[in-house]
Amino acid sequence: MAPALLLVPAALASFILAFGTGVEFVRFTSLRPLLGGIPDSGSPDARQGWLAALKDRSVLASLAWDLGLLLLFIGQHSLMATETVKAWTSQYFGVLQRSLYVACTALALQLVMRYWEPVPRGPVLWEARAEPWATWVPLLCFVLHVISWLLIFSILLVFDYAELMGLKQVYYHVLGLGEPLALKSPRALRLFSHLRHPVCVELLTVLWVVPTLGTDRLLLALLLTLYLGLAHGLDQQDLRYLRAQLQRKLHLLSRPQDGETE
Repeated sequence: MAPALLLVPAALASFILAFGTGVEFVRFTSLRPLLGGIPDSGSPDARQGWLAALKDRSVLASLAWDLGLLLLFIGQHSLMATETVKAWTSQYFGVLQRSLYVACTALALQLVMRYWEPVPRGPVLWEARAEPWATWVPLLCFVLHVISWLLIFSILLVFDYAELMGLKQVYYHVLGLGEPLALKSPRALRLFSHLRHPVCVELLTVLWVVPTLGTDRLLLALLLTLYLGLAHGLDQQDLRYLRAQLQRKLHLLSRPQDGETE
């Protein structure tokens, strides 16, 4: 086991990497498609149809590359979440197991975003071109994206963000408090086993609600939708627990601070 003084910087480095990757993911999924950050290779009329795209090697090569990047991310994210791999990483990395998972996930997502190949010549599923849709649809998408990201950040308040990032595990270890999950209630542990992605609906909104849904964006949205759907398994008991936790958090936030006069 590494000395305690080395655990804190390692956990902080993992957190900083994950935070920066999250900011980059917002740019990749929202700002770039909404603000037109992807250069166009020609006019919309020059884009190919679906049948022609299936015969175009350049389009197929770009889609195959993007598919490989997504499968790499999904494979890493799923494989490292299995009990076998978690037991192995816990054996060799100890309390840094969660930080290692977070760092590897951030690196895999960085690979997807940095090496993603747009397909501007490919067909589009929909596109807002004619007025007034060309003005109002991007604006509506922008508003929905802002609302979705605000909801994502709000939902994270319900969960133990420090524990999700691996910081709390190191903090408890340094202070000799044991494993944070050991202090969780059975209802919380049950929720965590069913819910790996607490912001499923909001992420789906970000992925699908865009003014132009091109071929590569369709691949991104479709594959991540399937992955999120397969990893989402909440039931009524989990939903009741989530509602109770949200109400408790809101009550704590709305409670007057000490020293305030009524």
